[in-house]
Amino acid sequence: MLWIPIDRSLDMPLIGQVYGQIRDRILKGELPSGEKLPSTRELSGELKVSRNVVLEAYDQLLAEGFLISRRGAGTFVAEGACLEQRRRVTEAMAPSVYDNLLRDEGLVNFRSGIPALDRFPRRIWAQLSSAVWNEASPAVLGYDTPEGRPELRHVLAQYLLKSRGVYCHPDQLVITSGATQALSLVSKLLLSPGDEVIMEDPITCDIQAMFQAQGATIRFVPVDEHGMQTALLPQESSPKFVFVTPSHQYPLGGALPIQRRIQLIQYARTHDCYLVEDDYDSEFRYEGPPVSSLQGLEPDRVLYIGSFSKILSPALRMGYLILPMPLVESCRRLKWYADLHKPSMDQLILARFMEGGYLERHIAKMKKLYKSRRDCLIDCLRSAFPGRVNIIGDSTGLHLVAEFPGRRFDEEAVRRIKRMGVKVYLVEEHANDKEAQRSRLILGYGHLPKEDIQEGIARLSRALLGM
Repeated sequence: MLWIPIDRSLDMPLIGQVYGQIRDRILKGELPSGEKLPSTRELSGELKVSRNVVLEAYDQLLAEGFLISRRGAGTFVAEGACLEQRRRVTEAMAPSVYDNLLRDEGLVNFRSGIPALDRFPRRIWAQLSSAVWNEASPAVLGYDTPEGRPELRHVLAQYLLKSRGVYCHPDQLVITSGATQALSLVSKLLLSPGDEVIMEDPITCDIQAMFQAQGATIRFVPVDEHGMQTALLPQESSPKFVFVTPSHQYPLGGALPIQRRIQLIQYARTHDCYLVEDDYDSEFRYEGPPVSSLQGLEPDRVLYIGSFSKILSPALRMGYLILPMPLVESCRRLKWYADLHKPSMDQLILARFMEGGYLERHIAKMKKLYKSRRDCLIDCLRSAFPGRVNIIGDSTGLHLVAEFPGRRFDEEAVRRIKRMGVKVYLVEEHANDKEAQRSRLILGYGHLPKEDIQEGIARLSRALLGM
């Protein structure tokens, strides 16, 4: 008799329990090929279930080839249905960085690049979403073009000209799944294995990894308080492009002055390469006038990347890439291969949000909030570490760098600080010349209320006392 445990307390239907257990035993070889199974009447009586339960389980196993039925003889295990079993992985995978971020409850987490998500304009977004869905024609619900909805590209081109001095035709815009996809498209569009890329040092380690995954070799140029030191650009190189964050260098925060921008453009002309400009959060500038884009100086040689992750929310997964016209068609083709197109309705909602002036009003409101949180962080640092901390790169964005002369931070130091209930991040992690960055921490503040900032710096102060 075939023994199958039945648990009526489970959510799984009885049919599924009978089917699943017979299937598993056949795959494991516990029921060998050619073995005859009990009749449906016998098995239903043994299990005390309806005969229909066993009939349906057998029918499913017959349909999938696990069983064969011989007229007048019965039901048998089919040949070739046993699969050699490998050891099942029962251990949980190592937690990813994102899992860890979700589990850091109780910590004051100074992660950079996170906006104040609780201030997302939900009410107006919901209203616009309802209107867009109610008014959308059937054609909008079909397949779309890889470069994105013309409504969004048109309003975005106008907005970028007004706010960032970016010169482009809507046809030069490709709407992407955040800046990450834009960077991926740039990598595939411009790089082949062995090609050279010039980058700032330090610069986001994730972007370095993305270019290296495409087979590129990276040449680093150090930055100072004004961004990339363009006088140190390698003249003997033949790079495919120079990657820069000229309006707010990440992570050190410098803004590239016009003289260096001109040097950079002259270098690109001389070496016949492109410039890739990542303009990730420069809308939030607190000191001095807004810094215009590099793209506005040399539209035919600059690929410009932006997103709405810092302005609105990372959950929107909405970014954009502006390309010189000769690259547009190739990029559209790559985008089509990647995901066909971004969700059309999300694009139309964002276009309506921008057309109504809601984006500019949201940025103005958030700029005041972030400035007050930045000021709070600076005051707390100077109060907790009088004369022992230097503030770097605080004029723009959602983070600053705190330098503690004479101290050396490494991963072990970060762990010790975390045990005190505060999470900080190393500049060194993003640096090629790590020794020069040992005393510097990245402190993000955009998502933190003032009371959390105050508590976080108090905990950091206590942690550093013991180091």
